[in-house]
Amino acid sequence: MLATCDDTLRGKRDRALLLFAWATGGRRRSEVASATLESLQRVGGDGARSYLYTLAHSKTNQAGAERPEDVKPLVGSAGHAGVARRERHQGRRPLPPHPQGGHLGEPLAPAAVRDIVKERCAMAGVEGKFSAHSLRAGFMTEAGRQNMSLPETMAMTGHHSVATVMGYFRAESALGSKVSRMLDEP
Repeated sequence: MLATCDDTLRGKRDRALLLFAWATGGRRRSEVASATLESLQRVGGDGARSYLYTLAHSKTNQAGAERPEDVKPLVGSAGHAGVARRERHQGRRPLPPHPQGGHLGEPLAPAAVRDIVKERCAMAGVEGKFSAHSLRAGFMTEAGRQNMSLPETMAMTGHHSVATVMGYFRAESALGSKVSRMLDEP
């Protein structure tokens, strides 16, 4: 999907959106649409692209209370995309809408996030039914495939229920696990 994002304003916006949504734990479309640069704080002075993003509101924090569990890392290539947006658009949302006349307009609506995900999946030739929730489900499924720790995965996604997260750790993620090969391991 990232390979479909070119150097146009729209391509850069979509790349930043996809990287942000994935790297901060598979954010919900409403969380992506309401993301602001003011909630992005650079950490460490070593020149690395490391940030902390604070979710102001979410499905589980509708009042917008400040909670430690709502602070998510944004590092690596996703951090680089975040800082590039921040430097170019100080005070604007990191995920501006489709350019109109070459300028940035109003913030994206949650439905626009869904449309971007679906469009980028189609452009990438990824088959199946996708939506903005696919980023969240994909994040958790990939965490399972890579045998990431369940507590770390839950800290990133903000899930409180192990049962809910286990529903996303799809069956194929177990194929590569040591547990499935205990009889074959020395």
